[in-house]
Amino acid sequence: MHAPPSTSRDSRSPAPAGDPAAALRFLQGFVPGLRVTLRRAVVLGTVAGALVVAQAALIAHVGAGALQAHPTLRRALPWLLGLLPVFALRFALVRASERVAFGAGAGLRRRLRNELLSHLQSLGPLWLRGAERGDLLNSLVNGIEALEAYFARYLPTARVTALVPAAILLAVFPVDWVSGLVLLLTAPLIPLFMWLIGRGAEDLNQQQWLRLARLSARFLDTLQGLATLKLLGASRREAAVVEQVSEDYRAATMRVLRVAFLSSVVLEFLSTVSIALVAVLVGFRLLDGRMQFEQGFFVLLLAPEFYAPLRALGSVYHLRMGAIGAAQRIRPLLELPLAEPRRAGVPPPTAPAEIVFDDVRFAYADGREALRGCSLRLPAGRVTAVVGESGSGKSTLIGLLLGLAAPQHGSIRIDGVELGEFDQGAWLRGVSVLPQHPHLFAASVADNLRLAAPDADLPALRRAARAACADEFIDALAQGYDTLLGERGAGLSGGQQQRLALARALLRDAPLMLLDEPTASLDGPLQQRVLEGLREALRGRTVLMVAHRLATLELADHVLVLEQGRVVEQGTPRQLAAAGGAYARLWRAQGEDPQGPGPAAGGAR
Repeated sequence: MHAPPSTSRDSRSPAPAGDPAAALRFLQGFVPGLRVTLRRAVVLGTVAGALVVAQAALIAHVGAGALQAHPTLRRALPWLLGLLPVFALRFALVRASERVAFGAGAGLRRRLRNELLSHLQSLGPLWLRGAERGDLLNSLVNGIEALEAYFARYLPTARVTALVPAAILLAVFPVDWVSGLVLLLTAPLIPLFMWLIGRGAEDLNQQQWLRLARLSARFLDTLQGLATLKLLGASRREAAVVEQVSEDYRAATMRVLRVAFLSSVVLEFLSTVSIALVAVLVGFRLLDGRMQFEQGFFVLLLAPEFYAPLRALGSVYHLRMGAIGAAQRIRPLLELPLAEPRRAGVPPPTAPAEIVFDDVRFAYADGREALRGCSLRLPAGRVTAVVGESGSGKSTLIGLLLGLAAPQHGSIRIDGVELGEFDQGAWLRGVSVLPQHPHLFAASVADNLRLAAPDADLPALRRAARAACADEFIDALAQGYDTLLGERGAGLSGGQQQRLALARALLRDAPLMLLDEPTASLDGPLQQRVLEGLREALRGRTVLMVAHRLATLELADHVLVLEQGRVVEQGTPRQLAAAGGAYARLWRAQGEDPQGPGPAAGGAR
């Protein structure tokens, strides 16, 4: 089975992750879905901008009336009152335009964040294990916020900027073609200089996002390992590293802001000089009597408004750069190929089944190969243990059997049927799993157990807890099975959390059980008691058990030895111990005798 190729998404075609042109195409791919709301926001903003012509005409008329020989308030009052609805309507239209634009951006933010999160979940925990989680969190939070700002603020502003100055020019040219020509010739200089200044800003912004991703990853890693840093006395050294990474991000951010501020300064300078030029030309013609005061005043009022949208575009230009940088991180994530969807139609077996891995290969997102042509067989209704050094691929076997990822080569067959033929939900309902690091939720003990079997009654909970030797400490809790646990099982010891998770796995009456070292946090007599309880609980199930201890192998009928993603030895514990090969070397490297009581035992039956 091979992972399917990536499929196209609208007009967002795959391209190298650092390509700004591809990032822009990615952003434009969302425009069709927002066309109606963006058009509404642009229309409202354009009408609000065009109303400035009426506003300027009213003010110019009132001003011209004030210079007459005998100005009276009664004569000017109707024109002044006419300004009030214009002001009110402009204010309402601007607010409505902003609200519509922000609504469109917020809708895109929710949709894109759900889409990205869903895509990452579909890639599965095995892919996430090799990914940089700090970078992923940064993309999910800051990256999507940057895209929202692009569609909510930059894009509507850019489109209004193309329309409002045109409307003002249409009003100015019939009144004063000289001023209209000045506005027409100077307007293109502003976007030209914006382009020249921002030409290299994409690279700066990409560097900023890379440093932010590095800072996010380092900060998350530091928080997760805070206890270890304290115990080792390394917290101050780590704080210095985080401070340096933060300083790198601050410097990168300041370089981006420097470009943005320089762009704003150039915009202000060009618009101010242009307005001054219009004012000088109007002033000379007023002095020569070649222009009426009302006409000149009208033009002077509109000149700043002509450049206002261009200045507004300059003030949000950095949002475009930020969105391009975010898109360069988000686009490759959304274009990662997903495994072929499971097809419903072949019901999974309800009885213990034989499982066969045939030349299975799997590599993580970082390129690290976990399985390299792995072939093995799990007999139906038997306990098969897998041993091997860390990184040999043991946990990957469990992940692939759970369907968390698909093999990139080879096949997994259940009683001769490809695993991919089963409906994933139905398949998982027939699997019980104890992961290497089980998670307990901030809920009651009973609720944590019932995650495996929602309809289980209290006697069923007690039977599963008894098999995992968890019933005694549960009964000793303040409220027994109704006792509320803290986050990640806070309030229980490591061994208690392990036994509670094992009880949850045993509660599900599943024909296939996957156990990743069921006694990892247990020692001495308690470990032996748990093994005795498991011996009966595993009877009649197909079991794949990852073992890190000799004692756990008491339960195994058959043992597979993994090295570098391949099976190098297999047989009963006694046979492998006597052979003196990889199995024996593995235990001797850990200071244990492979001829001890674990291998000599007869298995689970």
